[in-house]
Amino acid sequence: MGRKVTLATCSLNQWALDFDGNFERILKSIETANLGAKYRLGPELEICGYGCADHFYESDTLLHSFQVLRKLLESPVTQGIICDVGMPIMHHNVRYNCRVLFLNRKILLIRPKMHMANTGNYRELRWFSPWNPVRCVEEYFLPRMIQEVTGQDTVPFGYCVLSTKDTCIGSEICQELWSPRSPHIYMGLDGVEIITNSSASHHELRKADLRVNLIKSATNKSGGIYLYANQKGCDGDRVYYDGCAMVAINGDIVAHGAQFSMDDVEVVTATLDLEDVRSYRGEVCQPHMESEHQPCHRVKVDFCLSCDDDIYLPTHQPISWQFHTPEEEISLGPACWLWDYLRRSGQGGFLLPLSGGVDSSSSASLVYSMCVLVCRAVRDGNSQVLEDVRRLVGDVSYSPEEPRELCARVLTTCYMASENSSEGTRNAAKELASQIGSTHMNINIDMAVKAMLGIFSMVTGKWPQFRANGGTLRENLALQNVQARIRMILAYLFAQLSLWANGKPGGLLVLGSANVDESLTGYFTKYDCSSADINPIGGVSKIDLKSFLLYCVEHFHLTALTSILAAPPTAELEPLSDGQVSQTDEADMGMTYSELSVIGRLRKISKCGPYSMYCKLIHMWKEILSPMQVAQKVKHFFRMYSVNRHKMTTLTPAYHAESYSPDDNRFDLRPFLYNTRWTWQFRSIDNQVSQMEAGSSHCP
Repeated sequence: MGRKVTLATCSLNQWALDFDGNFERILKSIETANLGAKYRLGPELEICGYGCADHFYESDTLLHSFQVLRKLLESPVTQGIICDVGMPIMHHNVRYNCRVLFLNRKILLIRPKMHMANTGNYRELRWFSPWNPVRCVEEYFLPRMIQEVTGQDTVPFGYCVLSTKDTCIGSEICQELWSPRSPHIYMGLDGVEIITNSSASHHELRKADLRVNLIKSATNKSGGIYLYANQKGCDGDRVYYDGCAMVAINGDIVAHGAQFSMDDVEVVTATLDLEDVRSYRGEVCQPHMESEHQPCHRVKVDFCLSCDDDIYLPTHQPISWQFHTPEEEISLGPACWLWDYLRRSGQGGFLLPLSGGVDSSSSASLVYSMCVLVCRAVRDGNSQVLEDVRRLVGDVSYSPEEPRELCARVLTTCYMASENSSEGTRNAAKELASQIGSTHMNINIDMAVKAMLGIFSMVTGKWPQFRANGGTLRENLALQNVQARIRMILAYLFAQLSLWANGKPGGLLVLGSANVDESLTGYFTKYDCSSADINPIGGVSKIDLKSFLLYCVEHFHLTALTSILAAPPTAELEPLSDGQVSQTDEADMGMTYSELSVIGRLRKISKCGPYSMYCKLIHMWKEILSPMQVAQKVKHFFRMYSVNRHKMTTLTPAYHAESYSPDDNRFDLRPFLYNTRWTWQFRSIDNQVSQMEAGSSHCP
């Protein structure tokens, strides 16, 4: 009697609506799994891609998903192994996010998702309905194109598990693991030995351990084998799905894939002993399994996952998970996202306005990190990456040897100087460009600025002045903004025509470099260099970016970053004072980047308005600020935030890395027209300050 099972899970770099590519990647993963495993698990909605969004409303998406399913059923590659794939299905005129399990041209069951992901970046309830487990299992009438292959009219549809001759398999789908009423609890208590989770879970800094610990905890409490599959890569949106396919048993991880990888298909296989599950549960779980038994509907299948002669088959043993540091995560995640975006966009590279400051230097360093990963993948024999590189540079014989040489082909940087620019930032930009190997240009924008002001003067008869030269605040701001916006226009001009000027086809993607903290306060000019095609650092805080650049100094030997880190952050849009920068970002914003990071987390994660934020900060900052000073900081932030919130509607699509991102498009759904006086809220703060100054610390 067999007792050992070999199971496969995978991470796939799927792309929304890329049915041909998605099919090929699914088929390749099944082919790899079928070399030894008897069960293969794939990511959530892998057939059509998770990020289809409102395309889920379209009948085409459902139709093409079934067409791909038919090709999978017919393929000889899928025979002899239970295949578990994800796709949208309409049942009784209602759309569901489903798993379809099939074996040897027969569909075994369809399992719809019961708990929807509907917070943060996710809006599943917009497109799908959750399955009510009270309905248990119903008959699903298959489309004729599937009936022709399977010979089946109907299949089980609902909350059910698969019972083979030797074990029992139950499905969770992504969010269900995070739910307080996770199905794995009830399935485990009913004797389901193998639990699977097909997911589309995105990367956020410092998040991976939460996912791993949830899976370890799930099997630590009630025993069992747990398989986790995840999407990887950029499927056409702001998030990066970070893989981490894994297998766990009885609270231990025994196999896992990479968190960041340029492999489009990654299969993780593990051999495990079912008797280990039974022994574990016999001691830990038996009293609960007997008294809290809630039977799952079992669908029987005449198939074995184990073999009779498996006594000499070694099993996988527990391993330790080495998590990446935040600096490594920043280096790897956005770099992989940039690569996916570049190769799938059909463009010939990137153009980056390089100011010599922390933010643009971070974007440049991420492109260099991307080149490091590409070169490493080519050395490791990744034929898909090599094919993509050759298509990108327009040379079928090209093979990247080292990152600087590849960076010269895919990244153009330009320093856009004005009369307000310093030699320090100019030299810093030039030195960094030299070290990473980018094609670098120096452009002076003074002529364009004067031409724009000349047009204004011809119409109005007035010439605005900087504040340093006696101008008003309004004149001062307008003169800063015209410089910033001209840089955006020039960036797009050079992005569209730089390759043409050198006799090469294609264009360049413009990279942005506004960090998450500046977006919070709107400390950038609308439609300036923050307006770009994509922004790899838009979800990263200034504090984390500085740590990342220190990491680049050490690991990539980019010593030019040392002086950039030492210089105070500045926009360099106001006149120099004796050749030195007179304008700094933190002085302009009225608070430090460290303070902004705290405020951003309170606003988004803790869901604080002005008054509740004040009540928290008087304790958090009591050692450094008085209640009156805290009140001034809070009110100043909310004024800036509300005045500039409209800028979020035009925010460049940015890599999502932080849970306090202010991205208006998907993640942070709040108004963009506020009463910027916040009269009731600020009055509540002022009343509390008065009470505290009078000797009372009571918070009503």
